[in-house]
Amino acid sequence: MLKFRFRPIAAALLATSMVAAPLALPQAAIGQAGQQANPGGDLAQVSRHLKAMQSLRASFTQTDRTGQTLSGTLTLKQPGRIRFEYQKDAQLLIVSDGRALTMIDYQVKQVQRWPIRNSPLGALLDPNRDLTKYGRLLQTNDPDVVSVEVRDPKRPEYGVITLIFTRSGAAPGGLSLVGWVALDSQNKRTTIRLSGQQYNVAVADSAFAWTDPRAKGPRR
Repeated sequence: MLKFRFRPIAAALLATSMVAAPLALPQAAIGQAGQQANPGGDLAQVSRHLKAMQSLRASFTQTDRTGQTLSGTLTLKQPGRIRFEYQKDAQLLIVSDGRALTMIDYQVKQVQRWPIRNSPLGALLDPNRDLTKYGRLLQTNDPDVVSVEVRDPKRPEYGVITLIFTRSGAAPGGLSLVGWVALDSQNKRTTIRLSGQQYNVAVADSAFAWTDPRAKGPRR
């Protein structure tokens, strides 16, 4: 059944020991990896964007290296909370409560947890992270696209995430997050593309509650 293939695609989103790869959206973001472009100004702008992004709602599409896709709705609220609500037939949910990322698989009634610091998503969920220590800009072919690779050099096992932004005067800090990409140690690439971004909208803390399939009642 196709449903059984959804779970590893979603789990790849949380995988550790990741290596960054170029994001194919937008196409102009593909540049010469390892080269830097305007490292001072753009990196500072990304930091301002992450600090000013108090909340985010968007549609997402998640694609693995074989081309299989999942879609759903992303909800983020600083500090540290995020929710990936997948399409109904996937029967999956990923939620961060500020401390840990939890993947809930309702099909098999299984719950798995990872510390946020062990996931590349920590780059999004900690607005106070100093990008001058953990991030570097990658050159792109479009001046309106900013690509940032974030890793902790002291904790390579925590992985790497490449965030892609486009310039937008209407978005916090003048940038809009359009997606990110990661490649794990087994050469399994996971790409997230965002659309319909809504920044700094009201998000209730209850949006990050979840129902434990192993027991009755909501969890946080």
